Amino acid sequence: MNQEVVHGKDPQLWARIWIPCQRCVREILAKGMRSIPLSIIPLTLRFLESRKRGDIFIARQFPLEHRGRMMRCFPRALAVLTVVQLIVAVATGPATAKETEAPFLESEFLFPLEALHNHGSCIVELPNGDLLVCWYRGSGERTADDVAVMGARRKRGARNWSAPFVMADTPGYPDTNPSMFIDPQKRLWLLYCTILDNHWESALFKYRISSDYQKAGGPRWAANEVLHVTPRADFGAKASAGLDALVANPPALMPREEFDALIQKGRTRLKDKLACRLGWMTRAHPFVLDGRRLLVPAYSDGFEFCLMLITDDWGKSWFTSDPLVSVVNSQPSLVRKRDGTLVAYMRDDGPPPQRVPVSESRDRGVTWSPVVDSELTDSGAGVEVLALLSGRWVFVNNDLDEGRHRLAVTMSDDEGKTWKWKRYLERDSEPDVKAGAGSYHYPSILQARDGTIHVSYSFHQKATAVKMNAAGMPANENIKHAQFNEAWVMQQGAQ
Repeated sequence: MNQEVVHGKDPQLWARIWIPCQRCVREILAKGMRSIPLSIIPLTLRFLESRKRGDIFIARQFPLEHRGRMMRCFPRALAVLTVVQLIVAVATGPATAKETEAPFLESEFLFPLEALHNHGSCIVELPNGDLLVCWYRGSGERTADDVAVMGARRKRGARNWSAPFVMADTPGYPDTNPSMFIDPQKRLWLLYCTILDNHWESALFKYRISSDYQKAGGPRWAANEVLHVTPRADFGAKASAGLDALVANPPALMPREEFDALIQKGRTRLKDKLACRLGWMTRAHPFVLDGRRLLVPAYSDGFEFCLMLITDDWGKSWFTSDPLVSVVNSQPSLVRKRDGTLVAYMRDDGPPPQRVPVSESRDRGVTWSPVVDSELTDSGAGVEVLALLSGRWVFVNNDLDEGRHRLAVTMSDDEGKTWKWKRYLERDSEPDVKAGAGSYHYPSILQARDGTIHVSYSFHQKATAVKMNAAGMPANENIKHAQFNEAWVMQQGAQ
C-alpha cells in the first residue's frame, strides 16, 4: 500500500486504521469469505467513519495479487460491507449532520486587556479535549529582554481560560514566535526562538517536548533542545538561482534601489556561514506528514524568504528543503492536497499589489515550485491554512491591501482553486479606522475532533475603545479565541 493513500492532519490513521483493515481484508480473501474475523467489525466501522469524515483517500484498496479473488468474492464482500455501513449509519448519524447544524460563532478573551505586548499565538487541541494556546508577552518584541512564551488552557466543556503560565523564558533574552503541535506519540512540542542580540537575524531556534502536559499549569518538559539549522550543501547555489530569477524579472512597483539592496543583502548573507544558520524562525503550525515526517515551516528576516526544516526521526537529525525565494515572503503555512501535493501559503511583505505567495512540493517538502502570487489579498501579516475533515480548506488572514483591522475567514471546496465563502471575525468600521484602527492578526487555526473550528489571534484594541489601567497605561492588548462551524462561514448573505 502506498503512503499517498493517507492524507490530512491525522498522522496516526495509517497505523491505526488502514494497516489493521488491510490485514483483515487479506485474511477474508485468503479464506474465500468462508469465515470472517470478528476484528473486522470495529476496524471497518472506524475505517468507514474516518473515510466519511474525509480523513483518508483510498487510492488502491487491495493488493494486485488479491484482485481476482476479490472479484470472485465480491457479492459476499458487498453484503458484509453493506451491513457494516448500516451499523455505521445507526451509530454515527447522517454524514451531513455537521453541515446541517445551525451556524454559530462564539469568542472570548483569554485574559483581561492589558498594557503588555501580547502577540503571535498558536492553538492546539490536547488528547483529553482541552485547548492549549501559547503566545509571547513582554514590554516589546525582539528589543525587549523580558519577553517570554506564555500559555493558557481551557478545559474541555469549560467557558473560561486558566490564568496564563510560563511555557519558556530565557532570562535576559526575548523568547518569541512560538508554535505547537501534538506528535503521533501524543507528545506536545513547543518550538520558539530566542533573540540573541535584539535583532530578528540573531534568532536561535529552540524546541521543547513534553509527555506530561494535560494537568493544570504549564507542561513538564522532558526535552529542551536547540534546533541547529544547517542548510544543505547546495543551499547557496539554490538561493542564488532564486535571486537571479528575481533579477531577471524585477517587480514593477518596487523602487529599483530598494530592490537592488534586497538582492545584494541576500547575496552577502549567503557568503556568511553564521548568517545562513542563525535567524530562522517559526510561526505557523508544524506539519506531520503520514505520521513519519515532520516539516517545520521556517523563515528568515535576514534572507527575506522561507525554508522547511525536516526530520524523519523526530528531532534526532534534521535537514532542510530548497529555499522558497520571492520578493520578501515569510511565515509559511502548509496544507496537503488529496493527491499528496503540499502547498505553502505565505505572508507577503513585498511591493504592491500584496497577494498571498504560494508554492507547491510534490516530493514531501524537499523541493518547491517557483513562488507565485495567488489571488488572495494580504496586507503583510501572518496567515494560516487548514484542510478540514469535510475536504474543504479554510484560510485566515488580513484580507486588506493595508492595515490589520479586518480578519477574514475564507473557505474553498476545490483545494484553493477558488474561495467561495468569506466571513469576518473582526471588522472595524470606517469611522473606527479613521479614529485609530484596531489590529487583529497572526491567526492560528485548528479543527477539533468534534468538527468545531478554533482560531486564536492577537487582539489590539481600536483607539475609540481603549481604556487606561491603574498605572495610566493603555490596556489594549490580548489574545482572543473564536470558535465556529463551517455553516457559519457558508451562511448565505452574511459577511
